Amino acid sequence: MKVYIEQLTFKTIIGILPFERVKKQKVIVDVIFKYTFSKRTDDFIDYSKVSSLVKKTMKKKKFLLIEDAILTLEKKIYKKFNLHNLQIKISKPNILKDCLVSVSN
Repeated sequence: MKVYIEQLTFKTIIGILPFERVKKQKVIVDVIFKYTFSKRTDDFIDYSKVSSLVKKTMKKKKFLLIEDAILTLEKKIYKKFNLHNLQIKISKPNILKDCLVSVSN
């Protein structure tokens, strides 16, 4: 199975510019992962828990760089849910007026 958590949107402190360290800004996070689902064991990944972990981690850590946020999220999601081949994309839609800035792994 492949799970898509798309456009998880919330406000947090992220960035290196002085104003980014004071005022929360909107971020959009996309997470994609694969896992083996088996009806016999009722083994499934609760995507609401993955979403919650992403939000809590980003709000608590107040990352300077999106790259560091992605690396930390990868480690935390792997540790808690044992998920490999994670794809994470973090976007800052309001940082530049004429484009959407994103970083992905």
